[in-house]
Amino acid sequence: MAEAEEASDEAPKKRSKKPLLFGLVAAVLLGGGGFFAAYSGLLPFGGTAGGHAAVEIEPLPEVDFVPIAPLVISLGPESRNRHLRFAAELEVPKNFTVEVTGMMPRVVDVLNGYLRAVDTHQFDEPGALIRLRAQMLRRVQIVLGEARVRDLLITEFVLN
Repeated sequence: MAEAEEASDEAPKKRSKKPLLFGLVAAVLLGGGGFFAAYSGLLPFGGTAGGHAAVEIEPLPEVDFVPIAPLVISLGPESRNRHLRFAAELEVPKNFTVEVTGMMPRVVDVLNGYLRAVDTHQFDEPGALIRLRAQMLRRVQIVLGEARVRDLLITEFVLN
């Protein structure tokens, strides 16, 4: 009797892999057929029949980029970096370009005052540049008007 138990332990019956293989082939074929039917427009949902829906591309807004003169700001004795070099451009609708260019000394003054007032430890924080950019944009929009300035693009921000 012990021999019969040992024989059954040694040779367990192996399962057939055919059902798994047939299932996998069927899944691939059904998936491919479904994709083809949806892609070609044979199904009533998923877009227009016989092709793709046309995508309307909006034209880019007519804007100018007005450069802000590069600023070099001394950060103070407690900072391990001694200077900040900052340059940016303002995204302005074309009809306000001349007005914004004429007010550029006031913009430089506001940005210079703000950057000098920023605590130097904020420069080391992970999201510092994003917060600083938002604060500077808001200050420029207060000076020039929200309709005149769409965005502030920082082109140079170097601590040395």
